[in-house]
Amino acid sequence: MFTYRSYSLQDTEQLAAAVAAASAPGMVIGLNGDLGAGKTAFSQCYARHLGVEGIVNSPTFTIIKEYQGRLPLYHMDVYRISAMEADELGLEEYFYGQGVCLVEWSSIITELMPPGHLNIYMKTAGPEERLITVTGTGEPYGEVCRALSQKWGKDK
Repeated sequence: MFTYRSYSLQDTEQLAAAVAAASAPGMVIGLNGDLGAGKTAFSQCYARHLGVEGIVNSPTFTIIKEYQGRLPLYHMDVYRISAMEADELGLEEYFYGQGVCLVEWSSIITELMPPGHLNIYMKTAGPEERLITVTGTGEPYGEVCRALSQKWGKDK
């Protein structure tokens, strides 16, 4: 586990850039936190550092948006669907594919998430300040957390 304190969008972008640099085919990243905590902002920064060109916005009403960068990016927002509806979408095809899955509100579909994944929890700590906790379950996700800890110390 790694805890990162972001004081600005630029700080959040630094974290997103580090996670994007460590991304490989088949990675699954869950984003959780309160409304307005910065999940979509993190997603936009992450996509930019994955080499996605153009506008990346929340897939709230489309559920899944696909982008091409250094790796295919499957950006999902499962806030408005149930776990049963999510299961019917065939998310496992995305989770075990050759791209990277970024799942906003992944806690809604915990039972559908792969056993190994990276979880990023964002908490508002002030008008611009966010406390971001990154937890890796399994490999290579534990290694991502270790790399973040090495880059910024145990906690930033």
